[in-house]
Amino acid sequence: MTNSPVAENPLLTPSTLPYQLPDFANLRAEHGAPAFRAGMDEVRAEIDAIVNNPEPPTFENTVEAMERGGQTLARAATYVFALSSALGTPEFDAAENEVAPLYAQFRSELYMNRGLYERIKAVSESGAAFTAEQRHLLDELLRDFELSGVNLGAAEGARLVEINSRIAELESQFGQTATRNRQAAALIVDSADELAGLTDGEIATAAALAADNGHEGKYQISLLSPSSQPALARLQDRDVRRRLLASSLARGLGDGGTTAILRELVALRSEQAAILGFDSHAEYKIADQTAPGLDAVMEMLTRMAPAALANAEREAEIMAEVAGHDIEASDWAFYSDQVQREKYAVDSEALKPYFELNRVLNDGVFFAANQVYGVTFTEREDLVGYHPDVRVWEVFNEDGSPLGLFLGDYFARETKKGGAWMNNLVDQSGLLGNKPVVMNNLNIPKPPEGSPALLTMDEVRTAFHEFGHALHGLFSDVYYPRLQGTNVPRDFVEYPSQVNEMWILWPEVIANYAKHYETGEPLPAETVVKLQEAALWGEGFGTTEYLKAALLDLAWYGSRDAQVPEDVEAFETEAMNAVGLQYDLVPPRYRSAYFAHIFAGGYSAGYYSYIWSEVLDAETVEWFKENGGMTRENGDKMRYELLARGNSRDPLESFRALRGRDASVEPLLKKRGLA
Repeated sequence: MTNSPVAENPLLTPSTLPYQLPDFANLRAEHGAPAFRAGMDEVRAEIDAIVNNPEPPTFENTVEAMERGGQTLARAATYVFALSSALGTPEFDAAENEVAPLYAQFRSELYMNRGLYERIKAVSESGAAFTAEQRHLLDELLRDFELSGVNLGAAEGARLVEINSRIAELESQFGQTATRNRQAAALIVDSADELAGLTDGEIATAAALAADNGHEGKYQISLLSPSSQPALARLQDRDVRRRLLASSLARGLGDGGTTAILRELVALRSEQAAILGFDSHAEYKIADQTAPGLDAVMEMLTRMAPAALANAEREAEIMAEVAGHDIEASDWAFYSDQVQREKYAVDSEALKPYFELNRVLNDGVFFAANQVYGVTFTEREDLVGYHPDVRVWEVFNEDGSPLGLFLGDYFARETKKGGAWMNNLVDQSGLLGNKPVVMNNLNIPKPPEGSPALLTMDEVRTAFHEFGHALHGLFSDVYYPRLQGTNVPRDFVEYPSQVNEMWILWPEVIANYAKHYETGEPLPAETVVKLQEAALWGEGFGTTEYLKAALLDLAWYGSRDAQVPEDVEAFETEAMNAVGLQYDLVPPRYRSAYFAHIFAGGYSAGYYSYIWSEVLDAETVEWFKENGGMTRENGDKMRYELLARGNSRDPLESFRALRGRDASVEPLLKKRGLA
């Protein structure tokens, strides 16, 4: 990439916009790599100054000096990695490919710096009086150095640096290839008749997508990241459903796919773990999580598996009765919707007019946050996002004091990474005087111009879920940036977002947002009751689908066998047979070839964390209900004892401060119908 002149690169200096919002109007992909290199050089100079400081090591001249540094690199890394996911253009892909291995090498260099480690260790052992946050920061830093290989010999250290760099390169390749494979696997059909069951607007969108991609006169159904596709619930043509699911499940398996990439990643991560003294990559990754170890994780997942599968099999029997024939995997969503309509009087398509995006956001997501936490939101149309679809809100505390900025990027784009996620654009820090800037990304199909964006119930749930992550970032109130909001163990980070889902059907909330977009009529009270009654329907499928993916992750990374299997599909079958979950009617949520969470997204050996966090979530929902539900008093306790604390203390200590005790798995088993 061509280096931009220093004077023209906005990443080289702090943004002057409110809250240091990146100056997206003047930023370009080509600014990323030069700022990245300049930022790494800046940090190297800062670290040299710390290590070579002739003064005895103190918290201020060592740890706090580290926390103050690296601001250029932080801006560059945030810009490149966040926008490569959200935009996915060739320019951002190229930027990510250039900087990802450099960043991995740099982090290895930093956390294997023996002189820096010895200074931090000397501070830790000095006997000085530290605040609780400072003590926790010292412990976290020392563990990071040790898990990064600071105590390795020269040869092993050099090999580890090579491995880390190659892993970063492969992760970028996997993510970008998976996105291209998802785009290429879109289903093209010849006639609108084949799309019977979809709305006129969806059919028009399918025609426009096909035309945009060189299939004039035809219709395109684009894929989302998970195996199961939303259109399967409504497509009436059984053969089209078969073709759509087959396209989804097969992506990434052929020439130009991801299997060679993932096999090399598994081999390198196994070698990495062995160098660091662990028997497997899973044991290495879980070493700094809240879970006590791999055995505890496996015990929990396998304990749930038989009951989940039994529930799924019962659901299949009920659907076969409704269908009048045995069902296939591609039939599941279609007949599940029929059961909901017939048994629970819940019609997912009939619900969509009550879930218009703006109303869901303003009168649902934001309203719930206001009722529980007292915060308010003002849209800032004067502030520019990185894409015309991005919206910006300023967030205020109950007393009117500014809290931060929230960005929402809700619509799918061809080059956008699939799924939904939250990013920090500016980390909160008392030390640096920074207030948080956070964003949510979803992948809601964009309606034709002039038409409303009507959401499915799952998309409503995703909006509430991702905003739970946003609140974790917005409410962060720590001094040191490394400990801010969402920078907690991976198997804890999903917990606040799962708790935020509880407000979706909360009476005051759903009454406020679930209103017909044309008439303003509220969703009938009896329908809300039916939705609550139907909550356990589909849990057999959902839990089995999730467990298959979580256990597939651990099958790849939990093995002590250094041999990486050649046949990815055969390995998947063997892995499911080993845990009693080989049930073809329910594919895993992600098959290996498009499992970006574990091969590109930082969740390797960590997909279990969603259900591990859900144990805390189920307990917290019970706590809210036991203490009066949606009250400001409860919100303040949740905010100040847990969300604001980030990683400034052991996150499980924050949970105990809220709940008054350790968590039990029983509320989760009850919630998922597994008790």
